[in-house]
Amino acid sequence: MDKLKMHSPDLSQDNISKISALFPSCVTETKNESGELKLAIDFDLLKQELSDSIVEGPQERYHLNWPGKREALLTANAPIAKTLRPCREESVNFDTTENLFIEGDNLEALKLLQETYLGKVKMIYIDPPYNTGKDFVYKDDFAENSEKFLEKSNQIDEEKNRLISNTESNGRFHSYWLSMIYTRLKLARNLLAEDGVIVVHIDENEYTNLEKILTEIFGEVNNVGSIVWDKRNPKGKVAGTAQQHELISIYCKNKSKFAEEDYFYRRKENADAILKKAKDLIIKSGTVNDKVRNDFKKWVNSSKLNFSGGEKAYSNIDDNGNVFQPVSMAAPDKPETRSHRPLIHPVTKKPCPVPEKGWRFHDKSMDVLVEENLIVFGTDEMTQPRRKYLLKENIFEAVPSLLYFGGSDDALGLPFDNPKPVKVATKLIDIICNGDDIVMDFFAGSATTGHAVLNSNAVDDGNRKFILVQLNEECTSKSIARKKGFNNIADISKERLKRAAQELLSDAPNAKVDTGFRVLKIDNSNMTDIFYRPDEITQADMFAQVENIKEDRTDEDLLFQVLLDWGVGLTLPIAKQQITSTDVYFVNGDEDNEGADLVACFAENISNDLVKSLAEKQPLRVVFRDDGFVNDSVKINVEQIFKQISPITDIKSI
Repeated sequence: MDKLKMHSPDLSQDNISKISALFPSCVTETKNESGELKLAIDFDLLKQELSDSIVEGPQERYHLNWPGKREALLTANAPIAKTLRPCREESVNFDTTENLFIEGDNLEALKLLQETYLGKVKMIYIDPPYNTGKDFVYKDDFAENSEKFLEKSNQIDEEKNRLISNTESNGRFHSYWLSMIYTRLKLARNLLAEDGVIVVHIDENEYTNLEKILTEIFGEVNNVGSIVWDKRNPKGKVAGTAQQHELISIYCKNKSKFAEEDYFYRRKENADAILKKAKDLIIKSGTVNDKVRNDFKKWVNSSKLNFSGGEKAYSNIDDNGNVFQPVSMAAPDKPETRSHRPLIHPVTKKPCPVPEKGWRFHDKSMDVLVEENLIVFGTDEMTQPRRKYLLKENIFEAVPSLLYFGGSDDALGLPFDNPKPVKVATKLIDIICNGDDIVMDFFAGSATTGHAVLNSNAVDDGNRKFILVQLNEECTSKSIARKKGFNNIADISKERLKRAAQELLSDAPNAKVDTGFRVLKIDNSNMTDIFYRPDEITQADMFAQVENIKEDRTDEDLLFQVLLDWGVGLTLPIAKQQITSTDVYFVNGDEDNEGADLVACFAENISNDLVKSLAEKQPLRVVFRDDGFVNDSVKINVEQIFKQISPITDIKSI
């Protein structure tokens, strides 16, 4: 019997729980005065989470550590002065699509998306570069003080050195990879919905380290499990076992929310084919008879069919034409908790054997099963009855830890090395996502994830959306890609999406699938550089700041930076309208551009009449150019005008 506490609540433990929700990596274990384990805060790590510079701490900890981990944490938390610039000419259906393709460094992309997609992504699905000693990994050289970081992040590297070769001879072989993945996973967690899931492909070289990092970032309780993908193709001659598998690590954001959804099931792959075969045999025969049952059983158990053991169990057809498998009804627990009443055989009218521990169900439930013809009796009373499990009522099954797929993917004829098979990606996406869910892949590569999302939507008329991020890594002059006219990897990714759309619409011309994507490119801020120390500013610099927007930036460039800063959706419909001869942008408004999420006007000579016209549209937000008003009087009147006409509107300027 549990004892009452007989004391007031331990508020320190409550506070630890609150900190754990925000910073799960800062919660560790320690012993109290009685030697019992309890939760505690790693204050050194918490200080680092809240600091903009490296915090010194003890050298030994009970966790995964490596040279550069603190720098990686600093890098994840530090701000950047970058933006996303729209690229209409490389987009497909820019104005109507809800899919997003971001070109640039994925660490910067994750930072830029923190406001807009905070807690909105259902599935993050990544296949990061593996640490084989030959692959390239991202080099994030931002481990400096905050001021220098901001300065560097607003400049273009003259050598364009964003990737480094992670060779076996590199003294920090594991450390580079760990720092690279750690920063990105830290930021990625923020984007996941409370019931969201992250799925990460990896090979044997970093699997154990990846699991430790995921556990640190997401918490051990949120480990959903790992899938072993048997690729049916063992590696060649090696010093050890010939690896023919990859591993797929799966973690959720919040286990309790994840469990509420109860969606981590997959449709039995061959269930529809099995049901169809039974129906066809019955129609051909005109009734259910022994020949139909025998032919069906032989077909299901045929060695030519790649059915799982669970699927082959459904090899029976009852008198009503239902496909089923017989399952034991023996109770698994104590005898006194279940029924021991014998069932009467329908033909011999004699009692059948009762399991030693009784039936799994109570008497009333057993009566219902008998009445609904869901009990399988033997030829006589000597056989213990079993329950029918109908296939049509058990179409879904738990996701197994083994995935067998030996096929490859040709990336629709594009020059990619070892692209992730679209069939594997589709299987995993279908398990987790449906409806309007967002799927994100910030190692887009061959754009397999985007292709898989399109395929899934085509099958079930879903409206899943993808966000892909790919570095514009240049193709070497001697590469096949360059010879085929592709300058960088991102260009190949975008071409894959276009070909996937063409293939889909060719196979299903009437499919209502969003096959477009809005291209946004990471670039320096639209605002002129203001990160100077006082002793560096010259008189010329001060005059230059009068114009705070760079000359080469368009109004649409400014609009997307405002969307980012304000956390407004980057794929919402945008309408451009002239009001009092001035260009105005309306984001997600109705047919009359009223009630928009955002109204933006970056023109000069903004008048009171224009301000009143915009206020009458009742937008949620409105933004102007700070120096765009006809005079100071108009600028001062803006808030008063909106307060009178549209008090709900939030007003800002750039």
